[in-house]
Amino acid sequence: MGNLLDMSRLQTGTVTPLIRPVDLDEVVPMALGGVPDGSAELDIPETLPMVEVDKGLLERAVANIVENAVKYSPEGRPVAVAASALGDRVELRVVDRGPGVPEEARDGIFEPFQRFGDAPRGTGVGLGLAVARGFVEAMGGTLGVEDTPGGGLTMVLTLRAAPGGPQPPAADLPAHAVT
Repeated sequence: MGNLLDMSRLQTGTVTPLIRPVDLDEVVPMALGGVPDGSAELDIPETLPMVEVDKGLLERAVANIVENAVKYSPEGRPVAVAASALGDRVELRVVDRGPGVPEEARDGIFEPFQRFGDAPRGTGVGLGLAVARGFVEAMGGTLGVEDTPGGGLTMVLTLRAAPGGPQPPAADLPAHAVT
C-alpha cells in the first residue's frame, strides 16, 4: 500500500524532498530492517563523505532496492550493500546473485506495475523499483543497473556528495596532488 501511495505522489509531482547532508551509515542500516537477518551484508566505510539527500526518501528507496534483491537472491547468498566515493559523488551498490535481467529488459524493471520474468510469489505488484528510482531522481541522483560479475544484478544508486566532506588521506592522492 505504501508503494502505491508513493507512486501516486511521484506521478502527481507532490514529492518535495528536504535535502540536507546525511551520513549513509546512519540511513542504510535502518533501510535493511525489512529483510531477514543475514540476508544482506553491509559495507559502508566510516570515511565516506556525507550525501545531499532527503533522509526519509533515501531510506525508502534503499529499502525497496534491497528487498527486491533479497527476493531474487538464492538461499544462503546474502545481498551485498556497499558504498564508495567517486569525486563529488557517492555510489551505493546493491549486488545480488539472482538470475539477473537481460539488457533489453532493464528499463522495464523501473516501470510501475512491471515484474520481470518468473517473479517469486508474494513479491508485490511491481512498484518498488519505480518508487525507488522516482525518489532517487527527486533528490538529484540516479539509479541504474549493471551485470554482477559471475551472475546476478547490481543496482547502482549515485548521489551527490555533500560539500566540505572528508577528503581522502594524502597517501591516497596522486603524487602531483600532494602539496
